Amino acid sequence: MTDWNELDVKEARMAGHAQGTHLDPWQDAYAAKAAHLKESEIRALFAVVSRPEVVSLAGGMPNISDLPLDQLAESAHRLITSHGAQVLQYGSGQGWEPFLESIAEVMAVEHISADPGNISVTTGSQQAIDIVTQLFIDPGDVIVAESPSYVGALGVFAAQQADVRHVEMDENGLIPEALDERIRDLKAAGHRVKFLYTCPNYHNPSGVTLSEERRPQAAEVCRRHHVLIVEDNPYGLLGFSGRTYPAIQTYWPDGVVYLGSFSKIFAPGFRIGWAYAPAWIRKKIVLSLESAVLSPSMVGQMALHGYLRDYDWYGQVTTYRDMYRSRRDAMVDALTEFLPTCQWTVPDGGFYTWVKLPEGVNSKTMLPRAVTELVAYTPGTAFYADGQGTDYMRLSYCYPPEDEIREGVRRLARVVSREVELQHMFSPDRSGGHE
Repeated sequence: MTDWNELDVKEARMAGHAQGTHLDPWQDAYAAKAAHLKESEIRALFAVVSRPEVVSLAGGMPNISDLPLDQLAESAHRLITSHGAQVLQYGSGQGWEPFLESIAEVMAVEHISADPGNISVTTGSQQAIDIVTQLFIDPGDVIVAESPSYVGALGVFAAQQADVRHVEMDENGLIPEALDERIRDLKAAGHRVKFLYTCPNYHNPSGVTLSEERRPQAAEVCRRHHVLIVEDNPYGLLGFSGRTYPAIQTYWPDGVVYLGSFSKIFAPGFRIGWAYAPAWIRKKIVLSLESAVLSPSMVGQMALHGYLRDYDWYGQVTTYRDMYRSRRDAMVDALTEFLPTCQWTVPDGGFYTWVKLPEGVNSKTMLPRAVTELVAYTPGTAFYADGQGTDYMRLSYCYPPEDEIREGVRRLARVVSREVELQHMFSPDRSGGHE
């Protein structure tokens, strides 16, 4: 094993900060909102966890090793040679029309009857989150988000100076009664509640899925309070049983902006996602896209359109499901064997399990010590806007093979055991000891 100490880890975490603010000659010129740009706790550790000797249970990178790369290369070659003048040119700000129709066909698999004219192509669903937030949020406006919530969305919300208020979840997802109470109390206190951000299927980071019964209830709560819903669904087709759930959008089409992505069901390198919104919101989204990027990549759209048209893309998704199910099982088996003092979710799909640590163990302060043991995870604090989550961590099973998952959990168990021993050693309730 590589002999790392905690100083090495801290230096690695600071790798992106070599030009600190005290050396920045433009510090006084930045807009005030620039101070709200925060580095993700996941990105901050990227240089460390990408080292081959570290078993990373931290990131959310899909495993794309089973993609038909040779066939995709041939398709890309044909695309350039046959349609180069079109594929290398600017396109529509909303997206290429045949590709919009392909996206609608993908959405139909999840029982969403989508009008291609209300779909907008974005640079991953991350850009869609950013655009919708810019459109609706003034500094101080409230976004209601699940407790916990996707770290990438929280970063966007912070950059736009939103006031994020979390709402309780349980094993069946977002609790509609808690949502109703939270919105009612916020409005009574004079807050401007703009939208609910939710990831209902195989939630990131908790892995839980919003029950079918609660979906219309959540939609009705927001409709009654006139609060928009941003429904983020990158994992919906990755349910291990093959079951698909009705989108919240189907219960309130006029009040939901639905976000999708090809990053998890195809490949993240294409950076293609989409927003499906009511026509009046879609118009604003397209104007924002044209202002930001002029048009989405024609190369990516046409290449992905060809893949969806010419290959068994749904069969590929089925392959992914089987692989991720096996890796989920490996994760749960390893947790059962090595970390019986913890509690965790057992997701029915997606990429993540959410682990509750023994009392007193802090996932954020424990992380450098875990990396010295050559294992990484994401501390729970990354998924809250208000500092919660110190007693949780997110473990990802999507990228490492099964043997590495087992080894990573074994290493992690050693770290947790030491943390528990330290807690016991310094506990004020511990009897005995030296005077």
